Amino acid sequence: MRPPHYPGKRLLDLVLLSLAVIPAVILGVLAAVAILVDDGRPLLFRQERVGRTGTSFVLLKFRTMRTAEQPHSPFPDPAIVTRTGRVLRRLSLDEIPQLINVARGEMSVVGPRPALPYQVMRYNARQHARLAVRPGLTGLAQVSGRNRTRWADRIEVDLAYISRQSARLDLAILASTARAVLTGDGVAGHPVDDPIAQLEQGAVHARSGTSYPPSQT
Repeated sequence: MRPPHYPGKRLLDLVLLSLAVIPAVILGVLAAVAILVDDGRPLLFRQERVGRTGTSFVLLKFRTMRTAEQPHSPFPDPAIVTRTGRVLRRLSLDEIPQLINVARGEMSVVGPRPALPYQVMRYNARQHARLAVRPGLTGLAQVSGRNRTRWADRIEVDLAYISRQSARLDLAILASTARAVLTGDGVAGHPVDDPIAQLEQGAVHARSGTSYPPSQT
């Protein structure tokens, strides 16, 4: 049976983490100051996600939505995204705190994006194989359409990644991620009728007790 990770994947994560730490700290401080000036505290958003083998962990992001309003739709409403949040989302800088998740071993730099618990409950037997590896900051699905792609199609791309993952593929995905971030390709266009992504109104998924659109992945 093929091992869940190729030899050296964790080492590659740590090397990439060490290279990213200084620019990430600088950008993170700038992002934090911008959030404070724009909308105050809290700086971080914490949310339960499902990791490798179905183990739950708390994913970290910079907060991009207003604290005084709660979203009631499963898809992002521009009206509740702060000015700073729009910039952070566009450049994917809201993901910077997830480097802490990578350092903890809860995530990898490259892998399937971590799903919400209710999404995993909707997986079929084949789709559960997506949980064989650590989730990633970015992945093959994210450079193959990002938010435009339906969840079932994203999962198929993730399964293809798992079956042929390698250090070379991970580095290629990182290069493609940089291009996607610079061009903004796939940031918008969430399929609103996606049966896996749909959130029942009033459902609560964040440990903080707030609703959160699942499409901000």
